[in-house]
Amino acid sequence: MFTSITARIAAFGALVLIALLALIWMLVDASIQTRDSFRWVTHSAEVIETMDDALVALREAESAQRGFVLTRNASFADPTDARIADARQSMARLVRLTADNRAQNIRARDVQALAERRVTLLRDTLEQARRGQFDAARGSIAAGTGRDLMTMLSLRADSFLSEERALRITRIAAADSRLAWVRQLALVGGPLLALAILSISLLLIWGIRQPLGLIHQAMTALGRGDRDRRVTATMGSREFAQLAHGYNAMADQLQAAIADQGRSAQDLQAAHAQLLRNSDTLQERGEAIELLGGMAHRMQAARTDEELAQVIRVFVPRVLPGVPGALYAHNNSRNLLVPITGWNGFQPREEGFAPDQCWALRRGQSHFVAQPGGDIVCSHVDADLLYHCEPLLAGGEVIGTLYLQGVVQEESRFRLTVMAENISSALVNHRLQRGLREQTIRDPLTGLFNRRYMQESLAIEIARARRSGAPLSVVMCDIDHFKRFNDEFGHDAGDTVLQSVATEMRSRFRDGDIVCRYGGEEFAVIAPGATAQALAARVEMVRKGIMEIVLRQGGRALGSTSMSFGIASWDDKMAIDGSTLVQAADAALYRAKREGRNRAVIDLPAAA
Repeated sequence: MFTSITARIAAFGALVLIALLALIWMLVDASIQTRDSFRWVTHSAEVIETMDDALVALREAESAQRGFVLTRNASFADPTDARIADARQSMARLVRLTADNRAQNIRARDVQALAERRVTLLRDTLEQARRGQFDAARGSIAAGTGRDLMTMLSLRADSFLSEERALRITRIAAADSRLAWVRQLALVGGPLLALAILSISLLLIWGIRQPLGLIHQAMTALGRGDRDRRVTATMGSREFAQLAHGYNAMADQLQAAIADQGRSAQDLQAAHAQLLRNSDTLQERGEAIELLGGMAHRMQAARTDEELAQVIRVFVPRVLPGVPGALYAHNNSRNLLVPITGWNGFQPREEGFAPDQCWALRRGQSHFVAQPGGDIVCSHVDADLLYHCEPLLAGGEVIGTLYLQGVVQEESRFRLTVMAENISSALVNHRLQRGLREQTIRDPLTGLFNRRYMQESLAIEIARARRSGAPLSVVMCDIDHFKRFNDEFGHDAGDTVLQSVATEMRSRFRDGDIVCRYGGEEFAVIAPGATAQALAARVEMVRKGIMEIVLRQGGRALGSTSMSFGIASWDDKMAIDGSTLVQAADAALYRAKREGRNRAVIDLPAAA
């Protein structure tokens, strides 16, 4: 289908890109569906909790009313109105929560109607007692109407809760199924894609080396005196077919010259020298293609910035010997070209440069100065330097640039072009892999590291502390009276509080500290190299900073908040997986809660 090597390489790159995009799309789609499933599970739990709250409030109101009627003690009647209001509020909220489910909404409204009847009866009996008509009130209770209503209400509520629990089980099963699909997609799709890339790369290399060997054999035979040797086999690509055709034509001319005695010995020697030069060029081109293929494969397999930089430092000097330079990658958030690495002794500018400072990126093609004053000099290059800038683009988007100090000779342009395409593809792949990694280790609400990353990092830091003997401490903390924000202002306000606290903690702790959202309103901090006592001063600054936060949601003031902290340090008696250290910090946190909240407590064994 593709008769050109260049077309095959381009098609291979396109197929790899399409496969990567397809895999990423499937992973993102599956993740979104999983998130939605868990949201519905949470919704069902909230519906069940709301129904339970309404029933508890109604029963407590009924108990308070009966206590007042039977004992004539007015203190029993005080909480009745408040619990009736709570019950009605919970019933109204239940109706709103089930608006997305017609059947459950009908059941909720039915329960709400029965609850209103029970509330009316409760209030009527309570008013009789308050007016001093205790005999009439006891008669109303003894009539059993309230008990019958409460029995009917409980039966309807049980039916509602049974349906909602069954719905939650179904949603949990759907979420688990989608999680299994994401895991299977990641475990199967990645290796299959890597295997496909390796297989196609080997086919491309074989497609280059096989015709190259035939041509080289023919040339070697011709150089040894076999004047009739020709390349007759199928080359498999247009470029090698042209080379074979050129070789055959040259060999024919050489044979004709030998047959024609009129040719001079000088012409014969010149033709032979040209043939040898072509052979060396062809062999050098094949070696370059093989080297670039190995470089591309390693770049695609790199997982970190340092691994990618190491591949560049090892292979670029082999592809372009004697040419120093650097690779810059585009940082979207800062809109800067930042250095990845340099080679052959060149030290790139650590601060980077803006894209509009490079003429290669402006024009979307190579830009070079091969002699002083030969062209416009880029702003990021010192004056009077000979250099070459090669833009790295993908789909019209700036990926980075290759800066080469000196002049790139014409015979090296092919290597530079293929190398730039390979590096562009590798940078795009690296960026996508890093984005996926961030999604798996970050909490989506606060942007902090999640609990899974915290557990992995803690095990790593404990191993380092065991080897080096350096101190290691952990902080467990949570927001005081967090439920108040959800109850008074709604869950969106609770999310605002979590985000504000997370921002404050991220700005107050050191860059080396690992700040995580442990779950709900609870956070955790891993502090390598810090003792509990030294860490306590830093925690105190964080505690005061959180108290000073002015919490607002839109134009609504939410008030202020505070946090309680528990600090513990690791020692050799603790489990190496970090569980014991977390438990110690958690115990200190509970002590801080018991002692009045809004304080930091150091774990006593660690402090001792």
